[in-house]
Amino acid sequence: MAKITLSDLAHSYMENPQKPEDYALRKINHEWEDGAAYALLGPSGCGKSTLLNIISGILTPSEGKILFGDNDVTYETTADRNIAQVFQFPVVYDTMTVRQNLEFPLKNRGATKEYINNRVADIAKSIQVEDILDKKARGLTADAKQKISLGRGMVREDVNAILFDEPLTVIDPHMKWELRTQLKALHQELEHTMIFVTHDQTEALTFADKVVVMNYGCVLQIGTPEELFQKPAHTFVGYFIGSPGMNFFDVEINENIAKLDDVEIELNHKYKNTSNKIELGIRPEFINLTNNVNDIKINIVRVEDVAHHKIVRATYNDKKINIIIPEDEKITDEMTYINFDRNNINIYVDSWLVQGEAL
Repeated sequence: MAKITLSDLAHSYMENPQKPEDYALRKINHEWEDGAAYALLGPSGCGKSTLLNIISGILTPSEGKILFGDNDVTYETTADRNIAQVFQFPVVYDTMTVRQNLEFPLKNRGATKEYINNRVADIAKSIQVEDILDKKARGLTADAKQKISLGRGMVREDVNAILFDEPLTVIDPHMKWELRTQLKALHQELEHTMIFVTHDQTEALTFADKVVVMNYGCVLQIGTPEELFQKPAHTFVGYFIGSPGMNFFDVEINENIAKLDDVEIELNHKYKNTSNKIELGIRPEFINLTNNVNDIKINIVRVEDVAHHKIVRATYNDKKINIIIPEDEKITDEMTYINFDRNNINIYVDSWLVQGEAL
C-alpha cells in the first residue's frame, strides 16, 4: 500500500498545448492517503479515466510527476507499480475455473499452496462465489464474471493500490447495491488504497471516503460526501451532487444582505461588494414553501411523489428550481412563495464558493 502524490500533474493529447482547453487533465497537486478509498466522479470526457490511466501507468503524463510513497513512478510500467486494476468489462480466463482465475495472480508471484487456498477461500466468501468456485468461467453471466474480476483484483494483499474503472457498468441494476456494499466492506477489511472511477454519484458517495469531482479536465473539489453536499466548492459540484442538485440564483450582495430582485435575504455572514457574477446556492432540501407574500414568488409546475418525500418542480422568472418537502406536507393553493434556511445558504463568486466574514 502507498500514499499517492500527484505533483504538478497535467496531461494533453496534443503535441504543443497552448491554452487550458488543450489539456485533458489540467494541473493538479494533491496527496491521497495510504489506505483510503477515493472515487473519481464526473461526466463523460471530464478527465477521470485519463487520471486513472496515469496512476496505473497505462499513460505517461505530459507534465509533472506521480509518487507512490517516496518513489517517483512517473515512468515506471504498470507491473513495476505493483497495482491491481479492474476494468469496465470483465476480464476473465474462460477456460479456467473460477478458483483458477482467483489463484492466478498469486501463483504468478510464487505464493505457497496453503496461502493461495486460504486467500482464495477468503475472497470467494467476500464476493459470494463459493458455490461456483469449480465451474468454468465460460458461460457465466456478466455479473458473475465481473465478480471474478473484482476478486482477482483484490486477492493480492501486497499491492500499492487497487484501481476500478467503472466496474459496475455491466452489472444488473439489482446487483449493483450488493456489490457496492461488498466493495466497501472489503476496503474496510483489506485497508488497501482504492480508486474508483464512475459517473454515478450514488456509487461514488457510498463507496468512497473522499470523492474527487472533475469537469473539463479540472479537479473542482476533493472532499467527503458530507463536504460535497454541504459546501460545494464550485457551482458544478453543487449541481452535479444531489438529486436534484443545488439551485442557484443571481443576486446582489451588500454585506450580509443578498438582494434577489425585490426580496432581501438575510445572511449569516457579510461579504465584500464586487462587480463579479454573484450567485446564491441553496439545496432543494433547504427551501421552504410558504404563503407569505413578502417571500419569493414562484410558479409551481408539478409535484412528484417519490415515496419518502415530494419534489416540487417550479420556476422563478422562467428559471427552473427544485424544492424537496416532506411526504406528508400538504401544499395549498396559496403556497406559491419560498424562503431559504439561512444556515444552509452558500455564496459563489464567478462560480467558486466564497467564505464570508463573521457578523
